[in-house]
Amino acid sequence: MNQQQSIRFTAKEILEKDFKTSMRGYNPDEVDKFLDAVIQDYELFQRKVELLEQENAALKREVKKVSERTQRQAPAQTVGSTNYDILQRLSNLEKKVFGNKLYE
Repeated sequence: MNQQQSIRFTAKEILEKDFKTSMRGYNPDEVDKFLDAVIQDYELFQRKVELLEQENAALKREVKKVSERTQRQAPAQTVGSTNYDILQRLSNLEKKVFGNKLYE
C-alpha cells in the first residue's frame, strides 16, 4: 500500500454514521444490514493486518539473526572445505542418478 494512503474510516465511524432520509431514500434496515457487514469486514481486515505486521516483524528478526550468524560463521569456513563438500554432494548425486555402474 502506498505510504501516503491511509484507511479513511474505522469500524466505529461506520457504525455511528447517520444518513439523512428523504421521501424516496434508501431502506434504513437494508442500509444498516449492509453497514454491519462492512463493519465486520473492517474488523477482520484490521485483525489480519495486525497479524501480518507481527509475522513480518518476526520474520525480519529471524532474517537478521540468520544473517548475523552467517556472517560470524563464514570466515571460519575455508574455500577448500567448501569445495570438498560440493564435490562430495555431487558424487552422492551421481551415485543416486546413475547408480553404482558409474564407479564399477
